[in-house]
Amino acid sequence: MTGKIIKGIAGFYYVHDRHDKVYACKAKGVFRKRGVKPLVGDNVSFTILDEADREGNIDEILPRKNQLIRPASANVDQALVVFAVANPNPNLNLLDRFLVMMERERLPVTICFNKMDLGGEKEQRYYEAVYQNSGCQICFISTYDRRGIGQIQDFLRGKTTILAGPSGVGKSSLTNLIQPDACMETGVVSRKIQRGKHTTRHAELFCVEEDTYLMDTPGFSSLYLGDMEEKELKEFFPEFSRYEEGCRFGCDCIHVDEPICGVKCAVERELISQSRYENYRLIYQELKGKRRY
Repeated sequence: MTGKIIKGIAGFYYVHDRHDKVYACKAKGVFRKRGVKPLVGDNVSFTILDEADREGNIDEILPRKNQLIRPASANVDQALVVFAVANPNPNLNLLDRFLVMMERERLPVTICFNKMDLGGEKEQRYYEAVYQNSGCQICFISTYDRRGIGQIQDFLRGKTTILAGPSGVGKSSLTNLIQPDACMETGVVSRKIQRGKHTTRHAELFCVEEDTYLMDTPGFSSLYLGDMEEKELKEFFPEFSRYEEGCRFGCDCIHVDEPICGVKCAVERELISQSRYENYRLIYQELKGKRRY
């Protein structure tokens, strides 16, 4: 049989058969010998050992389309980054860090602003202006009155999507609206792995509908991009590139202290969001000042 790994805990991998069953599987020792670790999102072939207890063995990991380092996962198509327009107010520095991380992983991103029942047109126009040239799609929803939920369902359909964002912005409410039956229930699971069923520390896939999966990740309050070199950072702010021809030092310009800089000029002319640029500078200085060992 073939299926998809939806969760990995304590040496067991939960494999969804793409219909309505989940099997607790062990990975064969040959994977360890090859230095290959199964990941959430892997498509696998597996053998059922006990149908009553839904147990099995993973025989083969099928070829991966991609592999993400953080969260450790495979075969991801896109990301949905959720923030609230209010309660809590959005931390745009944190949002930009999410976007840098996803851009680095080459994942298409949609920014979802939730709780629009607490906001209005003024907030919507502002966030559209800030992120209109970021390379991301933007949508505005309210899980309270279900505004925009159909748009999210269309966005998810037929893909595996990472759901990311800080705590308290309504990710759980959104997940419950999209999949009210929590169809990734493990059903009958052997007693020896009961202890791992309810952890929230690991990435986990939820089946929304056929060939449509949503990856829930723990909420983040901060993101440190310490494994990145400061000179790389500008590559992950797509709106900068079109103005670099106006930089005295061309593609070598960092857009911070240089005297003649097309990007800084574009910020002054409000062609690039002041908020985005200031967050770029803050992250750049953080990376530049990080301790090196």
